[in-house]
Amino acid sequence: MARKPREQEGKKHGKAYAKVKGPYKQPTVRKRIEALFLDNIGKVVRREMIIEAATDPTTGRQPENWHQRLSELRTDSGYTILSWRDEASLAVEEYLMPTKEKRPITAKRVKPTKECWDAVLGHAKYACEWDEDGQFCGLKEGETDPVGGGKVKLTPDHKNPHSVDPDADPADPNQWRALCGRHQVMKKNYWNNQTGKLNIAAILQAASEKDKRQALDFLLKYFGCSLAQTG
Repeated sequence: MARKPREQEGKKHGKAYAKVKGPYKQPTVRKRIEALFLDNIGKVVRREMIIEAATDPTTGRQPENWHQRLSELRTDSGYTILSWRDEASLAVEEYLMPTKEKRPITAKRVKPTKECWDAVLGHAKYACEWDEDGQFCGLKEGETDPVGGGKVKLTPDHKNPHSVDPDADPADPNQWRALCGRHQVMKKNYWNNQTGKLNIAAILQAASEKDKRQALDFLLKYFGCSLAQTG
């Protein structure tokens, strides 16, 4: 039997799909993606729509790093953009901006001096230093990120979150590390810039299905419930 178009499937399950109203002519990839979502508040935006909207209107070049720009709209601009990690009705590579309202974002960050940053890069051997539960990134400057896409650009990261210690010494290499763009965004998601506390919801959203189930099992035991009782 022939498969129904995604638009028809979406309507069947109560999802309204977005439309690309471009071509978008904003000067940056991030701005073009922002315009697409603002044109489609409350509607499902698919991966191919984002790529189409983000394409350079002059050269026709499709961006490799659209995924990082999308993440920056969440972390740097304060938009709420849901994915399958946040909303069970969304499929993988589907996204939804429920409102154009923005959350408060942190103040401008302190940056290390050039000499300090050179020392940090040398210690890191020009590779991303993200290390979580023994999973070391190690992507080098200029390589292609196999997950987020685009060329890797290393940027300085406070070893202590900016929301906890905003006044890191810009001349002390021991207070900094080098991270790729994807892991910079991931770390920003892990911390609440307003309170300096861990953002538990963001951590759970980024966790694997196995880890989500383990967390659920812990919470059910903590509250004296069972899956049967919650159903």
